[in-house]
Amino acid sequence: MAVSNYEWSQKLQILGVFQEFPTLLFTNSQSAERAAESLFNTFSQLPFVPKSVSLKCHLLLSVTTVVIATDYLIGNEKILRNLMKQLIDAVCDANDRKHGGSFRPLRAVACACLREFETCYPGLLSRKLELLHTLQRKEVTPLHQAYTLLYSQVLKNAIRTVSQARSVSDGAIREMLARNEEIKWKVMEKQQDLSAVTVTTDLSLLPSTVETKELKSSVSLLLEESFLLTPVSQAALLRELIQVVLMVRSLSPAIFRSQLLRLFGTMDMSLLHTMLHMKATFTDSLFTIEDENFLLKRLVSMAQHPLLSIPLKLFYMDCILHFPENRPINSNLEENLPVLFTPKMAACLFPTLFNDSSTMLSRLNLVSLACLENAEEERGLAEVFDYLVSLYKLVDANGSRERTVTFFHAVYIFVGYFHANEGYMAELTSYMVKLYLRHCTLAPHMINLINSTQKLLEDSKWPVALAEALRKQIVELPLQQLSPHHLMWHLKVLARVAKEATILQKATVQFLLNIIQASGFCGLGDWRMGNAVLSVCRNVLHYQNLEPIFSNLADLLQHVHLQFQDVDIQDRAHFYYSLLTCLSSEKLAGIVAVGTGNCSRAKTRSLSSLMSESAGHSISVLPIKHPILQLIPVPEEDSPNVDPAGDTSEQDFKEDYLEKYLDQFSNPGFASTVVMKFHLTFAEKTDPQYHKVFTILLHFDLRNSHYEPLSDLHIPCLFFNRKPHVFSLAFKPRLPYPITLYTSAIFTTEDGRTCCSQLEPVDVGFSRLFLPLPVLTNWPSKIKASLFNQLWTSLVQTESSQSDLSRFCFKTAQRPLSELVNLHFQKYVVSKQSDPESYKIFLFLPPRINILFDVEQMDDIAKVDIVTDNWKLLPFINSYLKDITSEK
Repeated sequence: MAVSNYEWSQKLQILGVFQEFPTLLFTNSQSAERAAESLFNTFSQLPFVPKSVSLKCHLLLSVTTVVIATDYLIGNEKILRNLMKQLIDAVCDANDRKHGGSFRPLRAVACACLREFETCYPGLLSRKLELLHTLQRKEVTPLHQAYTLLYSQVLKNAIRTVSQARSVSDGAIREMLARNEEIKWKVMEKQQDLSAVTVTTDLSLLPSTVETKELKSSVSLLLEESFLLTPVSQAALLRELIQVVLMVRSLSPAIFRSQLLRLFGTMDMSLLHTMLHMKATFTDSLFTIEDENFLLKRLVSMAQHPLLSIPLKLFYMDCILHFPENRPINSNLEENLPVLFTPKMAACLFPTLFNDSSTMLSRLNLVSLACLENAEEERGLAEVFDYLVSLYKLVDANGSRERTVTFFHAVYIFVGYFHANEGYMAELTSYMVKLYLRHCTLAPHMINLINSTQKLLEDSKWPVALAEALRKQIVELPLQQLSPHHLMWHLKVLARVAKEATILQKATVQFLLNIIQASGFCGLGDWRMGNAVLSVCRNVLHYQNLEPIFSNLADLLQHVHLQFQDVDIQDRAHFYYSLLTCLSSEKLAGIVAVGTGNCSRAKTRSLSSLMSESAGHSISVLPIKHPILQLIPVPEEDSPNVDPAGDTSEQDFKEDYLEKYLDQFSNPGFASTVVMKFHLTFAEKTDPQYHKVFTILLHFDLRNSHYEPLSDLHIPCLFFNRKPHVFSLAFKPRLPYPITLYTSAIFTTEDGRTCCSQLEPVDVGFSRLFLPLPVLTNWPSKIKASLFNQLWTSLVQTESSQSDLSRFCFKTAQRPLSELVNLHFQKYVVSKQSDPESYKIFLFLPPRINILFDVEQMDDIAKVDIVTDNWKLLPFINSYLKDITSEK
C-alpha cells in the first residue's frame, strides 16, 4: 500500500488525537468497536518495511488506548484476542531475528502496552509467565530492560492472585511459573474497578508450606541482572520484588543484601528513594545498626555537597527528616530526627547567610528540631537565635523582597519550635517592633506572621504579645511624624490588633480621634484613609468590650460623619454611630459581622463595594449580559479653511525650516497625544430599572502594547432623560496603529445593587490619529510647503532603515480628485497646483511620525507618492487610501 509522506503524517496526527481523547471520541461500544476494527485493518495491510514502523507503533498504541480508556470493549473477546495476538507476536520476535532491528520500536511499544494492561487489570497475563520468562532470558538487545520490567510486574501480580485464593496447594507457585495458556478475558471484567497494588498493607501472605524454590531462583536472577538497567528501571524492578518478598514468607529479605552495597553508593534519587522504601519495609530484617548509621551519615554528607543542585540537597534533607528507623521511638508521620542524628551532624547543616532561601529555611528547620530534641544544650538555641538576629540585620539594612520573605519564614519556624521559651520570645518581640518602626511597609508581613503563628499555636500567647507591642508603639508616635503613607500602614496593623479581644483599645480610639481632629485630615477627603480608620472602628465594634471606650468611640464616629469630605465615609460613620448608640453589644457584633465568613450578604449603596480596602463591606457585583451604557465618539471639528500655497520651490525660502522642525522632537518635554471626545449615554432598549445609575467607574482596555494604558474614569451619576456625559480621552501611542477601545462599567443602581456591564467596543480609525502640523501658528502656508519639500528630500535621500517611499494609484472617474482631497485632507494640504492638478499633503502622527503625500492627477488616474519616516505604517496607509477611494 503506497502512502505518500504527507498522508503518512496525516495518519499519525489522527492517531495522536485517538490516543489523547479516546473517551470524548468514542462514547459507546459501537463507535469504539468500529474504530478498533478499522485500526486493525490498517495494521494488517501495512507491510513489514522500515517505513511503516512508526505507523504500526501508533496503531497498536491507539487500539490499546481505546480498549483500556473507554472500557467499552472489555466484553468483546474477538477484539481483545486480536489485540493480544498482535502484542504477543511483536514481543516474541526476540533479538529482532524475524523482522530485523528496524522494527525494535514496535517491540518496545508492545511491551509498554502489555505493561499497561497488566497495570490496569492485575493478573491478566499471569497465564503467560513461562513465555515472558523465556523471552526475558533470551533478550540481549537494549529491550532486555522492557522485558524485565514486564516480567517482574506480571510475576508480582500472579503471586498476589495466588495468595488471595481460598486454598493454595504446595506446588501452586511452581505451576504458576510454568504456565503458558490462553488468557482468561473474564479477569478484565472482574477487575475492571481494581487498581494495581501499590500499598504494602494490602498484600496477602502465601502459606509457609508453599514450595518457592523456582521463585527464589527467578528473583535472584532478576536481582543479579538489575545492574544492567537504568536507575529508574532498577528502582521500578526493586519495588516490584519488594512486594514479592513481602507476600512470600519463605523468601528472606536478605536476598536484597547483595544489592545494598551498590545502593549505598548511588547518586540517583530514584534508587535512593527505593532504598529508603526498602528500609522502611524490612527495617532490621535487612539493615543493621551499622547500615543505618552509614546511610544517615551519607544523607548528611550529600545534603551539604557543594556540587549538587539545590533541589537535590533539599531532597536529602527531607530524607533525614523522614528517615525510616529500624526501631522508631514514635510512629507519627510528621518530621522527626532519627535517634542516631547527633549534634555534630546538626552542626554540619547549620545555615549560613550565603545559602539560598530554600536551603537556608530547610536547614534552619532541621537545626531547630535538633535543638528542641536536645533541650539540655542551651548553646544550640543561642546560636539559632543569633542567626535569626543576623537575618534581622540584613533586612533592616537592605530589605529586598527575597530577604524579607526569608526572614519572616525563619521567624515563623523559630516561633513554631521555641514559643515556650519566654526569654527568647520577648527578645524576638523587641526586634520585630524595632524593625516595624523603621520599615512600616512591612505591615502586611507582620499581620501575616501574627495570623500564621496564631493558627499554628492556638494556645501560645506570643502572637497576641507581638500585636500588643506593635499597637503600643504605634499609638505613642507623635502626630507630626505620621505621613499619610506611613499612617495607612499603621491603620492596617491597628485594624488587625483590634480583633484581639484581650487587648484593650482605649488608647487606639484616642489615637484615631487625635488623627481625625488634626488639621487637614478630614478636609482631604481621602477615601482610602477614611476607610482605613473605619476598618479599625468596625473591628472594635465587633470584637471589643465597648463600655470603657463608648464615649471616645462615639465622638470619633460623629466627627468623621460631620467633617470628613467624602459622602461614602460619612454614610458609613453615621451607620456605625447609629449601631453604637441604639443596639446592645451582642446585636451590634452580629450586624457588623455580616459580609464576612459564611454570614449573609449585606446590601451597601456605596463605592466601598468597588475597593479592596473595604474590610468586609464589599458586596458581590451583579454582571449584566446586555450593555446598559454606550460610548459615542464625537466627530472631530473641522479646522477653518486654509489657503494653501501655490507652487513653492526651495529657492523662495533660504532658511532651513527642517532643522527647526526636527529640533523640537529632541526636546524631552515634547509629547503629542490624540484627544478624542466621547458621549456616555444609555444603550438602546435599556431596562427602566437602570435609568438612574450612580458612582460609575469606567475601565478602559486597549488590549494593545502600542499605546499607553488609559486611566479609569469616575462619573458621579447618569440619568436616562438628561444630557449625556461628555468627557475626553487622551491616547498616547507608541506606534499609531488603529485600535479598538474596550470599556467596562461598574455602577450602583437606584435600589442599591452594584452591577457591572461591558460596553460595545469603539473602533479608533487610522484617520482619527492625524494631528495638525506641530509648528508655530504664525508660520504661513508657504513656509509649510517649503518644509514639506525639505523633509521629502531628506527622507528620500536618507539611508535610514525606517524611512521608505511608496506609491498608490486609483481611478477618479466616479469622483473628482479635488472633492476627495477637500473631504479627507483639507486641513493637511500645504500646497496645490491646478495644471496639472496636484496636492502636497503633510500628515503628522504621534508620537513623532511624518507622512507626506504628493498627489497628482494623470488622465483618469490619480497617483499618490508616499514618503514616511516609519515604514511599519505603510500597510495602514495603503488600507486607509483604499477605503476612502472606493467610497461611492
